[in-house]
Amino acid sequence: MTAEDPQGPTENGSEDKPFQFTDKRKVDPETARPRESAAGAEDAEQPAGEPAEGDPLAGLDFEPSGEAGDDAALIEAQAQAAEHLDALQRERASFTNYRNRAVRDQEAARVRGVEDVLAALLPVLDDVDRARQHDELSGPFVAIAEKLDVTLAKFGVERYGQVGEEFDPAVHEALMHSTDADATASTVTMVIEPGYRIGDKVVRAARVAVVGPE
Repeated sequence: MTAEDPQGPTENGSEDKPFQFTDKRKVDPETARPRESAAGAEDAEQPAGEPAEGDPLAGLDFEPSGEAGDDAALIEAQAQAAEHLDALQRERASFTNYRNRAVRDQEAARVRGVEDVLAALLPVLDDVDRARQHDELSGPFVAIAEKLDVTLAKFGVERYGQVGEEFDPAVHEALMHSTDADATASTVTMVIEPGYRIGDKVVRAARVAVVGPE
């Protein structure tokens, strides 16, 4: 140790430097405004490409899809919903067609059953009709004949054929035919056997005598 250097060198061979204080306060105590140098220093200290402290996405190693991902999920859900709706509508249409076909088949079977019963009763109905024309129905047979007519009407059976109506080959069967100079059209002059139909279906045409123009 020399007189020029009263302290002398330190153990590690370096000389002691005087203590220095650096003011790192971000706000100037005199002006109460942020110091530009402090903000710049912080930016300089932040390594490039690294997230700032407190960043909630700092731990993510991928870019979040955000609205794009939500839109894709929504489009997929809408496509599945449309597919399910289309399948449901197809099933519904198939069931509706099946139900309508079943109703038609049931009605057709009912009509065929009524036709079969009516065809079997035609001889009896003809006898009753002839007895009525000749006033041979009396006593309880009158009530029985009326009940028979009412029962057939409940099943849609209609008796037709009247004297004076115009001859129609679609619903009449002419067993006798004559001419008349005064006639302008073919008309029914006598009903030999009445016709029977169910709705528009003719079960038996009315058998009649017809007079027509010469």
